[in-house]
Amino acid sequence: MAWRRAVFTLFAVAAGTNVPTPLLLVYQEQLDLSPEVLTALFGCYAAGLVPALFLAGPLSDRLGRRRVAIPGVVLAGLASLAFAAAGGSLALLFGARFLQGVVSGVVFSVASAWVAELSVASGEGAGGRRAAVAMTAGFSLGPLTSGLLGQFAPAPTVLPYLLHTVLVGVGLALALRLPETVVLSPGGRRPTGSPAVPLLPPGSALLAATVLAPVAVCVYAFPSSVISAVPLLGELPAGGVAVTGVLAGVTLGAGTLVAGLQRRLGSWTAVTGAALGAAGFGAAAAFVATGAWPWLLAAAPLLGSGGGLCLAAGLTVTGRLAAPTRRGELTSVFLACAYLGFAVPFLMATVARSAPAWVPLQVAAVLTALLALRLVPVARRGRL
Repeated sequence: MAWRRAVFTLFAVAAGTNVPTPLLLVYQEQLDLSPEVLTALFGCYAAGLVPALFLAGPLSDRLGRRRVAIPGVVLAGLASLAFAAAGGSLALLFGARFLQGVVSGVVFSVASAWVAELSVASGEGAGGRRAAVAMTAGFSLGPLTSGLLGQFAPAPTVLPYLLHTVLVGVGLALALRLPETVVLSPGGRRPTGSPAVPLLPPGSALLAATVLAPVAVCVYAFPSSVISAVPLLGELPAGGVAVTGVLAGVTLGAGTLVAGLQRRLGSWTAVTGAALGAAGFGAAAAFVATGAWPWLLAAAPLLGSGGGLCLAAGLTVTGRLAAPTRRGELTSVFLACAYLGFAVPFLMATVARSAPAWVPLQVAAVLTALLALRLVPVARRGRL
């Protein structure tokens, strides 16, 4: 089926986004980088991603999914090759990471809409669920593989990227066989139409602002907190490259495993995701406060599962609200809100300077529990 090829392509690109994460420790040692430079290297991803999100989605609504997504897949392979060739060049590392952000903004927004349109025959929710599984599976495989290779294999800053380039090549070959799902005019563009179709249906702005946007933030706030904030606030053992990779793989892999539960959970998917996130933040706070490893072992899959369910629920609601002519644009807005979640670990680290390290995690647990309660009446009305 065509949707399977689109899902694999989305998975292949997503697998590359977190390949550099465990390798930051290798770069720090090899290039003698300060924590500030490492943070900037990791964060410049967002500088490329956010503008690409807002440009790619609307552009694919006009020009078609193929014309926008295929070049993005090609760039995904080039970004990994740039990382592999960077060596000791800090400038090339920054350039590769920025390009990786651009790639993610293009492919995630456009390919998610493409998967949804190719999954129409499978029923409502199938497209969002499949896109969520593809992305979370890629997010988990990338750091897990690069962390293990970075710790135990030769050429730790080359081999993981070369393997990802091969994976992207397979995804590109499959994407080239996908049909276009946007109906274009003979001139090769979708007619703009008049009057303009609104981004959101009438009366749904409050739902988007108070439900969809907070759920979107949870998508990446949950896993990024346990991957980035918890190691800073607590103490992890030695062997950091492998440990960080495994922690990221377990966290994000849990999101992959539970995304398929949306079929059974239905409108309660987002409620369940938020509740799991609240429990995960509570467990993470207990780990930071006590140093007891069982709490971290509980926090990682809880937060990963919560993020995966929020992604599946959010993409489904986005597909339901969006007009066909603006599906790519609304998907871009949802993903842009989701990426705001990456700021949560920074906020936690900032708060921890003037309070016990477990406090920001406990505050996050309370806020997320309140969100879960807010979602309950919405779920009862079947609007999630």
